Amino acid sequence: MNYMLKDENAIYYECGYSCDNALYLRLGSEAFFMTDSRYTLDAKENVKGAEVIINGDLYGEMLKLLKSHKVKKVVFDPKEWTVDGFGKVSEKSKVVFKAVLDFSHKKRIVKSDEELIILAKAAKLGAKAFKNFAKAINKKGFGEDEYSLTHMAKGILGDYGKFELSFDPIVAINKNAARPHALPTETKLEKGDLLLVDAGLKYKRYCSDRTRTVHAEKGFVFETAQSFSKKKIQKAYDTVLKAHDNAINKARSGMKAKKVDALTRDIVEKAGFGEYYIHSTGHGVGLDIHEMPYISTKSDTIIEDGMVYTIEPGIYIPEEFGIRIEDMVAMVDGKAKVL
Repeated sequence: MNYMLKDENAIYYECGYSCDNALYLRLGSEAFFMTDSRYTLDAKENVKGAEVIINGDLYGEMLKLLKSHKVKKVVFDPKEWTVDGFGKVSEKSKVVFKAVLDFSHKKRIVKSDEELIILAKAAKLGAKAFKNFAKAINKKGFGEDEYSLTHMAKGILGDYGKFELSFDPIVAINKNAARPHALPTETKLEKGDLLLVDAGLKYKRYCSDRTRTVHAEKGFVFETAQSFSKKKIQKAYDTVLKAHDNAINKARSGMKAKKVDALTRDIVEKAGFGEYYIHSTGHGVGLDIHEMPYISTKSDTIIEDGMVYTIEPGIYIPEEFGIRIEDMVAMVDGKAKVL
């Protein structure tokens, strides 16, 4: 198969290296990695299974290769390419360019044994960072606002420069937690508040993703056993936890992804919170924080061993509170294993 890539993670998956200015071309058994002279040493040291070509005009180099190899058809993912970049290749070529959405993500949907080991390590490092974040909050976080707590989370998650983050962490207090992708505010954390933290780090480029919601009393930890003082919050929390655990315990290889989604959604709906469950149950995780499979009400994807995805049911009541509990799971021997 002939295909061309521009996305950094898609390229990394193919040859073990990528940078912010590179193109990758696979022509049958041959592969070419194109970048500029800033990355000469890194590319030659790290690219595997592809010829490294240094040229400031990446698109011109791509055209040369397509012409010299007399290529007739090339697959590409339109999500990766800008109109300008694709035009520089396609408008001066007689090649037939076949658009395949999520081309690289589809190749990466089932993880190798090596990838599973890396993802498990990323998840464990993320869980350790949550423990350290709880200790830091207990020591000096009460009285700080969401901006300061988010800044604190970034430092602890990244081990102060050792790891990249999967995404900007979400640190939300009380009613701000009702926004699934809450941005920080000047709300200060006080004892007895509801605190939601959604965060992850990267290990060897692979992402982790985890969410915990806690009753922030002195000495709290980011565990799933939580006791809230308000009955409505406790009922919602217990519902989310039950939905989370049910999906993890009952997900099976061979199921459709929408069936896994139903394992959480049915419980939330039966508890009377259905209208407040406003997103899908989960998403794949790998080199990108959001990959296939998508665990949603509309997904007919068949779950297979080797797939890694999140289970993250939530209840979000505007102007009151939000609750989400999230873990990454890998399908192993037909069942979901928490990473």
